[in-house]
Amino acid sequence: MPELLTEHGLLSLFLLSLCASTLIPLGSEWLLVALLLGGRDPLSAVAVASLGNSLGAVTSYLIGLGGSRWLIEKLLRINPQQQQRAHSWFTRFGKWALLFSWLPIVGDPLCVVAGLLRHGLGNFILLVTLGKTARYALVAALTLSGQSLL
Repeated sequence: MPELLTEHGLLSLFLLSLCASTLIPLGSEWLLVALLLGGRDPLSAVAVASLGNSLGAVTSYLIGLGGSRWLIEKLLRINPQQQQRAHSWFTRFGKWALLFSWLPIVGDPLCVVAGLLRHGLGNFILLVTLGKTARYALVAALTLSGQSLL
């Protein structure tokens, strides 16, 4: 399976990053690392991963905006406790909490809660994309600096 994903390069990275930020509990960082170690352009790889992951977050936002409890709890598997934790983050840090939408456990619920609270879509996209891009850029930088040590 990993060979299939690395064979299709940036398309696979985009799709995996999109899915990792929505319905399927996956990680996309491993594929970014594999592509970078295989010689893929770091700027392109980070941009594609960030775009896919950010679009996945927009999907979660839209489900929060117009979705039912069933969609949120059954399809996205975000239970009421996770929703409450995300709501607390949003209440405590305001819109800046969206910079942390890449975090495990609280990230996807933050995106759903932003939709539930009718947070502005433009601001949502900006902050989520900044946070996710920073994370992928850090992974890329660590990968490339570690590779140079070998």
